[in-house]
Amino acid sequence: MPNIAAIWLDDGRSTEELARAVHAALKQCEKTPAFVPDSPQAWTRLGLALLIASIGGVGMWSVVVVLPGVQAEFAASRGAVSLAYTLTMFGFGLGGIIVGRITDRFGIVTAMSLSIACTGIAYLLAGASTTLWQFQAVYFLIGLGTSATFAPLMAEASHWFSRYRGLAVTIVAAGNYVAGTVWPPLINLGLEWLGWRGIHVAIGLFCAITMSLLLLVLRARMGGAGAHDHAQAPPPPLKLAISTNALTALLCIAGVACCMAMAMPQVHIVAYCGDLGYGVAHGAEMLSLMMGFGIVSRIGSGFLADRIGGIRTLLLGSLAQGFALTFYLFFDSLSSLYLISAMFGLFQGGIVPSYAIVIRETMPAREAATRVGIVIFATVVGMSFGGWISGVIFDATGSYTAAFANGVVWNAVNIAIVLGLLVLARRRPAVA
Repeated sequence: MPNIAAIWLDDGRSTEELARAVHAALKQCEKTPAFVPDSPQAWTRLGLALLIASIGGVGMWSVVVVLPGVQAEFAASRGAVSLAYTLTMFGFGLGGIIVGRITDRFGIVTAMSLSIACTGIAYLLAGASTTLWQFQAVYFLIGLGTSATFAPLMAEASHWFSRYRGLAVTIVAAGNYVAGTVWPPLINLGLEWLGWRGIHVAIGLFCAITMSLLLLVLRARMGGAGAHDHAQAPPPPLKLAISTNALTALLCIAGVACCMAMAMPQVHIVAYCGDLGYGVAHGAEMLSLMMGFGIVSRIGSGFLADRIGGIRTLLLGSLAQGFALTFYLFFDSLSSLYLISAMFGLFQGGIVPSYAIVIRETMPAREAATRVGIVIFATVVGMSFGGWISGVIFDATGSYTAAFANGVVWNAVNIAIVLGLLVLARRRPAVA
């Protein structure tokens, strides 16, 4: 940075020369970047973002663990209590769009502050619920607050990196799976001491305090609450021969299709194992295996995207998911189901974050959080509808064979769309 004081102390220049020198120095200061992508500072931000995502991701998993206790207290049906999970997913998907828009306009710190407040208050209200409908409604707010830890945070992290953008996005996305691995056993342990009401209060206080502290550190690393790292971002490296809105619509359809396929094993593997006589415990282990390998898949897909691009990574992930899903049609022994479930988790974990990478490669940075939120909402719709329709198909046929086949068909739709995008994509010429 130029020494402006030294310029003023140089009495060998005329007033006009001094004014020009100071003006030039100030212009140089303005051009000096306060933040360098892929720098150690960027990795520090990424580490903070991963911690925030891993803590805030509890909103996606807590209702699954407390469901039996809530059902017993309110003397409700399993389906009625499960509506809380549906509302969580709807709040999560809708919140991705709302919080994404706030992020694009006011910055991630402001958006995350609102989400932390929403999450903390919602968990306290959940613990104080006196009726089932209150508990269900509050979980919509929990999903709304949790949404900031996924799509908006992925989009924001994409602005901190250039060379390792794909890896950064998938690391943040892995926070959701880390939460799914760490939080359920902790909540189950807390239920023995505090009950389902007390554990909700404890989660709300813990999230509000720890996430606020982490956000304050992140805010300091970003130079203030109003920081917009996308303001100076370079243009997207890829250009498609369709409008941004049309591309968003295609990605939404692709997102619904891939998650219709993804939902079948994730939502029904426990019940499937019970129907086969293996017991639900084995099914739960297979689900945990999917999540664990999903973390590996998400990180690995980030490395891959940085080398071959988001569209190709998305295509490979979709092809691999369809390949693994097909095996469920032909093998149902206990050992083979464990192996296929591990393979399925290893293949599918990187698909959803790839949409965020594709958006950053093809759309303006100033719209990234909003566009990512819209597409992630579409994937949530696919997961919700896919889980439901698989159950309907099972009820109609008495078997999961047709449900798995339905997933394979939807996966083929996703592959066709992504192949079309790959044909349309062309790299922008480098700016000298």
